[in-house]
Amino acid sequence: MRQAGNKLHVVVNAVPVLEFDRSQPIPGHQRLYLDNMDAKMDQGIQINGEFHPTPDPILRSQFVANSMVNALFAENYSLAMALCTWLANRIPDLQMVKAAGDIEADMDVELIFDRDYEKAKTEQGIKFYKPEKSGK
Repeated sequence: MRQAGNKLHVVVNAVPVLEFDRSQPIPGHQRLYLDNMDAKMDQGIQINGEFHPTPDPILRSQFVANSMVNALFAENYSLAMALCTWLANRIPDLQMVKAAGDIEADMDVELIFDRDYEKAKTEQGIKFYKPEKSGK
């Protein structure tokens, strides 16, 4: 039986595109790459035009998730997997990265901690409709 939170899923426009299994070991050269990523982010990151000189883990996660989605759309899959590995390794409570929208216009990237992909895909969305006024 699989433990909850063992996998990180990346879903773009309701399509699952990456799955990272945390139960698999990360090779040494990949761990070194993650450490190098951390060292670069220690120098500050820029998100939505704003520079953050000492980003906290959530800002780092948002930065990495945004970069991962951009890498996926650029078809740079090796970079996307490296960024996914960072998210899975550095943010163990993260269960899903959900991106929606158009990369050319406006892409919304959400970090989801409270439900995994399997649970989320069985949930039914709630839609609200404005009742029409009767002319009677």
